[in-house]
Amino acid sequence: MVKRLLDANASDFAAMSSRELTESICLSEGRVVAAEVIAVVQPLLDKVSNAELAAGMGADLILFNFYDVTAPQVAGLPDQGEASPGAPLFGHMSWGRGVTLARVKEWIGRPVGLNLEPVENPEGLTTSGRLASPENAQAAVAQGADFIVITGNPHTGVTTAGIARALAAIREAIGDGVVLLAGRMHAAGTSGPVVTAADVDAFAYGGADGVVLPAPGTVPGMTVESARVLVEVAHERGLLAMNTVGTSQEGASTSTIEQLALMSKMTGADIHHLGDAGTIGIAIPENIYVWSLALRGRRHTWHRMAASLRR
Repeated sequence: MVKRLLDANASDFAAMSSRELTESICLSEGRVVAAEVIAVVQPLLDKVSNAELAAGMGADLILFNFYDVTAPQVAGLPDQGEASPGAPLFGHMSWGRGVTLARVKEWIGRPVGLNLEPVENPEGLTTSGRLASPENAQAAVAQGADFIVITGNPHTGVTTAGIARALAAIREAIGDGVVLLAGRMHAAGTSGPVVTAADVDAFAYGGADGVVLPAPGTVPGMTVESARVLVEVAHERGLLAMNTVGTSQEGASTSTIEQLALMSKMTGADIHHLGDAGTIGIAIPENIYVWSLALRGRRHTWHRMAASLRR
C-alpha cells in the first residue's frame, strides 16, 4: 500500500516507482511542499548545500534549476570522490563537481527532480545539458531523477506549444519511468497568458503526469478563481497540479508567504512550490518553513524536518 507523502520517510521514497510517487502526492490532499534551488551557485550557507538547507526547512520535493546532465554538479556537496565536504574552515565550500541527483537523494532522503527547458534557440541556454530533449531526459533518469519539470526560465522565450512538443517526445523516449510535470511559472519572456485550459489539455495529451501553474497572486491577473479553473481542468484530465511561486516573492515577507500559501491551497492544487530567487539560489529559508506551516501545520512540518534518513 502506498503511503501518503506526508507520512513517507527516506526508505519509502527510495522504494517508490513514479506511479507510486504520483499516488503518494495525491493522497496528501494538497499538503506537499516543493522547493526549487539552483544547482550551480554558491549556497546560502558555507557548510551545507541549498538542497540540504531546503530539505531541513521542511520541503518534501527538491527541484534543481540549472542542473546540467552533461556535467552534473550540486554546489555545497563534496566533489565526486571527495571523502568529506572538506576541512572545517570558515568559508570552505566544495563545488559538488560530478554530484548527480542520485547522490543528492542519498544525502537528503527526498524525491529530487530537475528543470529541462524547450528553448527554441539553443543559444538561449548556457549549456545543451539543460535542453528539454529526449536524450537529456534519459540522462536525467539515469542520474536519479524522480521527476522532471518541462518549463522555462525568465527571458528564454519558452512557449507552451514548445513545452507540449518536448513533453510528447520525452514521454515517448522514457516511458513511465519518471514523473513528468509541464507548464510555466511565469511568461518566460513571451506575451499572452502564462498557461491556459487548452494548454492543460495539450499537456495531458502529451503524456504529462502534472501541470505547472503560477500560484494566485504571483503573475498579473492570476486570482484564486482563475487558478482554480486551471486546477480543476488538470484534475479532470487526471493530472496533478503544482502551483508555483516563481516571481521572486519567495523572498517576500512571511506574511506575504502565508497569504500566497493559503490562496494556493484554495485552488485545490496538489503541490505547492517556492522558487529559487529568495536572494539567489534558494527561497528565504524561513519562508520555506512558513510556507509549510501555512499549508499543513506544525505536525507535518516538524516530521519532515526531523525524520531520520534511517527511517
